[in-house]
Amino acid sequence: MKILYHHRIASKDGQYVHVEEIIHALEKRGHEIIIVGPRIAEESKFGSDGGWVSALRKLLPKFCSEILEFGYAFYVLGKLLLAIIQHRPDAIYERYNLFLPAGIWAKKIFRLKLILEVNSPLYDERKQYGGIELDSLAKWSEHYTWRNADHVCPVTHVLSGYIERAGVPKERITVIPNGIDPEKFSPSKAGNRESKFKGRLTIGFVGFCREWHQLDKLLSLIAETENSELMLLIIGDGPAAEPLQEQAKKLGIEDRLSITGLIERQDMSAWLDQVDIALQPAATPWCSPLKLIEYLAKGKAIIAPDTENIRELLTDTHNALLYNMSAPEEILQCVKRIISNDELREQLKQGAIQTIQDKGLTWNNNAQRIEQLFSTLNDHVSIPFKETK
Repeated sequence: MKILYHHRIASKDGQYVHVEEIIHALEKRGHEIIIVGPRIAEESKFGSDGGWVSALRKLLPKFCSEILEFGYAFYVLGKLLLAIIQHRPDAIYERYNLFLPAGIWAKKIFRLKLILEVNSPLYDERKQYGGIELDSLAKWSEHYTWRNADHVCPVTHVLSGYIERAGVPKERITVIPNGIDPEKFSPSKAGNRESKFKGRLTIGFVGFCREWHQLDKLLSLIAETENSELMLLIIGDGPAAEPLQEQAKKLGIEDRLSITGLIERQDMSAWLDQVDIALQPAATPWCSPLKLIEYLAKGKAIIAPDTENIRELLTDTHNALLYNMSAPEEILQCVKRIISNDELREQLKQGAIQTIQDKGLTWNNNAQRIEQLFSTLNDHVSIPFKETK
């Protein structure tokens, strides 16, 4: 098929990883992809926040920022129409964003089928965490886009509930969680450990570390005499990084705390090779955390919050230990259980690896499901299916 892929991602972060991986997986399956979206992320380093676009939005009053955001839909509609006329795609695949009904308008004008990937109920998310000035317009744009897509693909069943409540029939919804590329993320091997991590049981945290992630208490645990083999590796950065380094110095364990700072995306797998126990911090209740699926693929003993969306992937004592979100101190209890029980640690690691296979959590499987949906929507299009390994 020839698929027009439309997105509005300007930052180069986990969102952009999803965009790149789906495009790459569809191309590997023989499809031609035409991309319509901002080029800012393509030209930036991993971890960038969208450059001048993000800077401008921060400077403007929220009302003006949202007006411009909706105005972008008319600008990009022109780009979509030109791309459709020039390339004559068979269908449209769009990553949903708020104030962005342009893809729906384009598909209606040219009578194309559109699959909408939804990673978050952005109206609810922004209303809760940042606030919205153009409330009615924002809510209308979200419901209009969801309802008028030919098929909607949320990343979790929790998110699917939001979409159903907005009026989208259940039969037009297919849950497709995040995935991994097995060529990049395969189970860790002992030979991949760097010298300073060899012989150490390493607790790993990926992301932007903050004071409420319990990392300071983990350092205190590591400093206890009986835990001399423990180490903490933070793959990322954040406001808690410097205080943690100062704490480690006071405790005399500077050599057992390692903070990478911002890393390039292609280095993530190698850093995860250094980790034995992987921490998944609190996440929004509808998301499918990319780092969590990477932990599974690398065969880590995972500690994660016991929330509905996380339970779509994890089962307590099978492939993770789950802690109560309202009692974050349970993270320490989970760590103690794992470090004191080699059998449990190995059980969690094997359960994690098996989960990838059992649930088909690969980008290739996701691409296959997308093409199957397009095949159902466009029954006149002949798609050469490839068997998934």
